[in-house]
Amino acid sequence: MPPCARPVDLSDPESFAEGVPHEFFRRLRAEAPVAFVPEKKGGPGFWAVTRHRDVVQVSKQPRLFVSSQGTNIEDQTGDQLARLQTIMLNMDPPQHVKYRNLVRRGFTPRKIAALTPHLRELARRIVADVVRKGECDFVAQVAAELPMIVICELMGVPQDDRHLLFDLSNRLIGFDDPEFQSSPADAERAAAEMWAYAHRLGQQRRARPVDDLVSDLVGGEVDGHQLSELEFNNFFLLLAVAGNETTRNALSGGLLALLEHRDQWERLQRQPKLVETAVDEIVRWVSPVMYFRRTATEDTVIGGVEIGAGDKVVLWYPSANRDEEVFADGERFDVARDPNPHLGFGVGEHFCLGSHLARLEMRILFEELVRQAPELELAGPPRRLRSNFIHGIKELPIRFRADAA
Repeated sequence: MPPCARPVDLSDPESFAEGVPHEFFRRLRAEAPVAFVPEKKGGPGFWAVTRHRDVVQVSKQPRLFVSSQGTNIEDQTGDQLARLQTIMLNMDPPQHVKYRNLVRRGFTPRKIAALTPHLRELARRIVADVVRKGECDFVAQVAAELPMIVICELMGVPQDDRHLLFDLSNRLIGFDDPEFQSSPADAERAAAEMWAYAHRLGQQRRARPVDDLVSDLVGGEVDGHQLSELEFNNFFLLLAVAGNETTRNALSGGLLALLEHRDQWERLQRQPKLVETAVDEIVRWVSPVMYFRRTATEDTVIGGVEIGAGDKVVLWYPSANRDEEVFADGERFDVARDPNPHLGFGVGEHFCLGSHLARLEMRILFEELVRQAPELELAGPPRRLRSNFIHGIKELPIRFRADAA
């Protein structure tokens, strides 16, 4: 198939600066659902996979479409690739499952459900505090607070340090946004600071283990061997970033969607039980992680298109999550949508380990917003993250009506 005409360059973060280019994704699904895209930075190009069924097909074949060559579009080589391959996100079976099992017990449905009363109290307090103030930046003061408090508790990170991890996470994830870093060297420094913090905490847990994820990691073994320092540090980094970034962006993007579709916000006021289905609709609508890349290990076919061994295949979740073949009126935000087979948590081998926790945090926080702040409204335009990888909002100013406060 010839290269697809590209009014939108999917390899360029600037193409996403004003939001996801959904109109272009609709065109791709209709005309070239598996389309070859040249790379802005001079790489070999990649195949953009935009249909739901094709994303599922690729995701469920982790030996044919591997993660170990990197999950970002840009290629890495040598020592940099070797470091990336120590992160669970960039592992393939059977290695991936072995590392995932080190922390799986901390995220089981039963363990997460037991957190409900504690999360309820945290969310109640967080929302009450900002309602009293009358207005706030929802991202920093609400959406970031609950996930950061919880993941720090699970990992054993002191709460006084959570804002440090929040800042480091922003610098690591916001690699294409000049507000968070001015050069690749700054991302390296942020990673080094996160590794140094992990090293110090790991030493403490080796000397005195407790019931937390860091103790599980330093005491765990894979194939009879404890994690190397690099493996431990990168595992810590992954938990710290993934444990707050995606939920924070789903919460922020979800509130923005509700305020831009005021009828759906009012619907939740009348039927608070719809928060349960609203959570999955928000994840579908926002798609906090916009893509992951895989690499074909042999010649194959996706959606009738021939893919060569070594080709990069990029799975676009915002497009799959609005696929007309799967979602009736997928361009409509509907808090009662059911069923909702979205791919916002991934699918297959790399399905999100923290999905139960993310759903619970989102459900409880939106329930508290509905209960305590029914009259909230935007107090200014949102500021979006410049990224084609993370669908993020940097700032979302909101205000509360005085009588509600």
